[in-house]
Amino acid sequence: MKRSLIALALGATLSASAFAAPETYVLDTSHTFSRFSYSHFGYSTQLSRFDKTSGTVVFDKQARTGAVDVTIDMKSVSTGMPLFNEHIQGPDFLDTAKYPTATFKSTAVKFDGDKPVSVDGNLTIKGVTKPVTLTITSFQAMPHPMLKKDAIGANATTVVKRSEFNAGKYAPHVGDDVTISIALEAIKQ
Repeated sequence: MKRSLIALALGATLSASAFAAPETYVLDTSHTFSRFSYSHFGYSTQLSRFDKTSGTVVFDKQARTGAVDVTIDMKSVSTGMPLFNEHIQGPDFLDTAKYPTATFKSTAVKFDGDKPVSVDGNLTIKGVTKPVTLTITSFQAMPHPMLKKDAIGANATTVVKRSEFNAGKYAPHVGDDVTISIALEAIKQ
């Protein structure tokens, strides 16, 4: 009888770990923002954001794997000035009439222990796709205290040259290096 119970317990433990699977999280659009900053003639660092970012994150803590798929609505750019929002959406910069979205699709997620530390992937802006690495500066996975569902959150950053995405007007006086950062929260589905 004892052997049967031990075998049953061992089988249940092995079955539970065999069934652990990647979990899909949908971005919380009210708490996820993509931001960008650049040098303005060396006088200051300008910081703007996009108000609409959507997508999914697939996360498997046990297998230490993941995937990120993000879409940014480029027409939702928010510089703090409506006139500049229109200017930056023009053909010299974002060209949102032709390219209304930018995307990031991961190709690999690197972990240190149980936490992801970087995400390699392809960033597409204005129809140009370049490989980038997002460095994760913070990560949290826990039940959301208000929604009572599992949630994840992260902050990540990378630097790109805007001229490589056909958006280099006024470079190098207006900085060619653009820091892109994303503050992300996602809820398990």
